[in-house]
Amino acid sequence: QVPLVESGGGSVQAGGSLNLSCVVPGDIARRTCLAWYRHAPGKDREGVAVIDSDGKDGYTKSMKGRFTVSKDSAKNTLQLQMNGLKHDYTAMYYCAASSGCSVVGDGPPPHYIAMQDWGRGTLVTICS
Repeated sequence: QVPLVESGGGSVQAGGSLNLSCVVPGDIARRTCLAWYRHAPGKDREGVAVIDSDGKDGYTKSMKGRFTVSKDSAKNTLQLQMNGLKHDYTAMYYCAASSGCSVVGDGPPPHYIAMQDWGRGTLVTICS
C-alpha cells in the first residue's frame, strides 16, 4: 500500500493563500473518509477538514468559509485550499484516512485517534 504523501507547504505571508495536496491510493480514497489535521508546537493535534466517500465535506467551525477540502479521484489526490491565512495557522499539516468514517452534518473532522492512515506532514509557516 502506498502511504499518503503531503505536499504544498511552505512560507506564506499572512492573508495569503495556499493549496496543500496529498497523494492517496485510489482504493483508499474511494472507501474511506479523508481528512486534514494540523499540529502546532505546544498545542494538541486538531482537525481541520474532512471529506467522505460520498464527497460530503465538513470543517472545524473556525475553518468554515476559509478552507475548502476536495478530492480528485482521477488524480488520486486530496487538496486543502486555504485562504486568508493567519499567523496561528502555522503548523505541520497532515492528511489522514479512515474506514468506517462519514461526515455528519457539516463536520467537524473526527478526532485524530479515529484515523488509521497518515502522511508524514507538510509544514506551513505564516510569516509577516
